[in-house]
Amino acid sequence: MLRNNDAVATVAVSDLKTARMFYEGKLGLQPLDGEEPGVITYATGRSTLFIYESQHAGTNKATAATWVVGDGIAGIVKDLKANGVAFERYDFPDTTMEGDVHVTGAIKAAWFKDPDGNIHAVVNG
Repeated sequence: MLRNNDAVATVAVSDLKTARMFYEGKLGLQPLDGEEPGVITYATGRSTLFIYESQHAGTNKATAATWVVGDGIAGIVKDLKANGVAFERYDFPDTTMEGDVHVTGAIKAAWFKDPDGNIHAVVNG
């Protein structure tokens, strides 16, 4: 029923001003026109990232949004880190680290958190 419809990543934040500094300043996202009070919508590739203020910000302990970045993952992680993004390190079985990138077989992924602790990932696809 939903296979032909786009999905939107939805992330709760405690403060839109702080979120805007992170998502625009550190990740380089640009907001879409026509914002509504309490929300910011970003276009990212063919997807959309919907940021909204909530008292429940940062309570999700799993990955909220993932960007599929292809073989350029190491360069993107390097650029994000140079922009002030701190990367997480997780102890997964059969996984090695290449800098901040977790490598499990052909899969390469790196995780980072926004100011509210929401977890995001970049993956090679």
